[in-house]
Amino acid sequence: MRFSILTLHPELVRSPLDHSIVGRAREAGKLEVEVCDIRDHAPGKHRQADDAPYGGGAGMVMKVDVLDAAITAARSEGAKVLLATPSGRRLDQAWARELADESHLVLVCGHYEGVDARVEELVDGEFSIGDYVLTGGELAALVLVEAVGRLLPGVLGNDDSAQDESFSAGRLEYPQYTRPRSYKDMDVPDVLLSGHHAKIEAWRREQSDERTRARRPDLLVDVDPADDAR
Repeated sequence: MRFSILTLHPELVRSPLDHSIVGRAREAGKLEVEVCDIRDHAPGKHRQADDAPYGGGAGMVMKVDVLDAAITAARSEGAKVLLATPSGRRLDQAWARELADESHLVLVCGHYEGVDARVEELVDGEFSIGDYVLTGGELAALVLVEAVGRLLPGVLGNDDSAQDESFSAGRLEYPQYTRPRSYKDMDVPDVLLSGHHAKIEAWRREQSDERTRARRPDLLVDVDPADDAR
């Protein structure tokens, strides 16, 4: 799978892509990420990609012609272009799984006071990572790359890992433990030491349900009752 991140700040984006799961997946050829400098498509000596908004107001707005040129250069046949914006569809695990089926995602990072509204007509959709405002879309783009990229075959090493994580089945993940067995009067639950796989699986389902009801009951609204009776 290929990602193209369109940004005014390439160096802000490049470093995180070289580390951890995404970095290893890129080295192994499991996914490709290219970082595109929007200013490469801005005319003039100063490569100006923004301008004052019509009607007045604070801040600067990214120019539609510059962004159009950047999007056109990055878009491949069949690519899906998404604009990072607070008003976009909120990224969740279900949507991440849908996006993992795409062959090429082009992520457009806004900045300053936002982008010319006409850019919305040039993209296939908009995304957000939460109800808050960031200085630019770069961090949101990085979140989407990892959320989607780690779902691709072979990226995690063990593909079952992505199946058991929080939100994968409409619930939070069960608690995990490792050595030491006892630490400051906090013990690993006996069932995890029993070697009884059926009992361990039942305990994990129960813990997952309890955690979700206690911490994120809103997630259970969309869960099929048949699933809740596993």
